[in-house]
Amino acid sequence: MKKTNVARLSLLAVLTALTLVLGKFVSIPTPTGFLTLLDAGVFFTAFYLGAKEGAVVGGLSGFLIDLISGYPQWMFFSLLAHGGQGYFAGWTGKKRPLGLLLSSLVMVGVYFLASIPLYGLGSALAGIWGNAMQNFFGMLVGYLLYLAYSKVSPRK
Repeated sequence: MKKTNVARLSLLAVLTALTLVLGKFVSIPTPTGFLTLLDAGVFFTAFYLGAKEGAVVGGLSGFLIDLISGYPQWMFFSLLAHGGQGYFAGWTGKKRPLGLLLSSLVMVGVYFLASIPLYGLGSALAGIWGNAMQNFFGMLVGYLLYLAYSKVSPRK
């Protein structure tokens, strides 16, 4: 049986909670959902800790923000969208640019495909712009947070 690292699980729980708070702090309603800064926490985690941790924090925070915000129809889609976003964003080295592109495509693509049966093609097409901007703004803020945190607390 594999030994569980309690400190690592606690860190992921705290990052999930902080990402959730960041997502709720800035929440802009749209006709089919809302736009948030949740992506900034997902990208920060992926940049700082890696792909698996980014997927866990992204998936859980996306799932939970929809649950507490009154959009239960989106919970499982957000689990996939933000989990995939966090996983691909956590790629390092020469794969990083491809990972960032895939993280954006996964997030926007999952929401686009999920919007079609829920709200129709017109609404799905209209949602692409907002989701893409949320993703890229979150990427920028997450990267800036990562740079700032790396300066004050270098990784071991």
